[in-house]
Amino acid sequence: MNIQRFINVRKQRGLSQSELAAGICTQATLSRFENNGQVPSLKILIQLCNRLGLPIGELFPKVGIRQPELSSKMDQAEFFLITSEYQQLADILAGIPVDTIEDPFLKFSYYYLQGFVMIFQKAAITDILFTFDKLLLMEKEHKNPIFQLLALTGSGMAYSRDGDIEKAEFYFEQVFENIFNYSIETTEDTWRVLNIVFHCGEFYGEHQEFATSNALLEYAITICSDNHVTYYLARAAYQLAVNAVCEQQPKTEINERLADAKAYAKINRNRILLDKIAKLQKQINTQQ
Repeated sequence: MNIQRFINVRKQRGLSQSELAAGICTQATLSRFENNGQVPSLKILIQLCNRLGLPIGELFPKVGIRQPELSSKMDQAEFFLITSEYQQLADILAGIPVDTIEDPFLKFSYYYLQGFVMIFQKAAITDILFTFDKLLLMEKEHKNPIFQLLALTGSGMAYSRDGDIEKAEFYFEQVFENIFNYSIETTEDTWRVLNIVFHCGEFYGEHQEFATSNALLEYAITICSDNHVTYYLARAAYQLAVNAVCEQQPKTEINERLADAKAYAKINRNRILLDKIAKLQKQINTQQ
């Protein structure tokens, strides 16, 4: 409850606590409300607000979706991240001045998506890390741990992209230690946990730590199954196929993974991944 708003209006009206309370409640009741946050009965609070000409709704926290149009844009941008449509993602973010974002949760989303698209569009690593640092500083104030994990994942990806594997692994290990304990509560949580788990799995696969990579990718598939979502199923299945190629697994197993990846990619209209699958399938089929 915004008690300071109440106090400010009382003072603007030139009323002391005893003057405002007269005939409604004791001055002590009003003092406990203003100084200690002890809220009086709703009947008393309404009478006090009416005397001040203050709508009682101005004292309560805002609820519901703020900036619904912006929220919709952010959801679309996140979908483009999932389907690797990075230019479309960048175009949406470019049309959103960050200083117009009032809702902290939407600002979290903006910085997380901005950092990831900068990785894939090969921005300077210092700029990428600066963006994720903003996310980490916000997380300290608003306590939203999924965005801390996303910032750590993105930082690891940035160092990996630049070939600094030791620093990359430092970040991925921190994520690895915490992601399995994160409680998924919303659909957005599911997308973001999958993002983290997939990119951790991809990193370890690229560096030939296949047991770790496969475990993470299989975990991503389990999350999809448990939560009835298809996003990242295709990418996880594809990366498992890539790992299987590197491990020289039987063609039947590789082709089965690719068939799964292709089916899921079609469902999600992931054209970029479909092209990758076709190229890998062609490579495998031409091998002796």
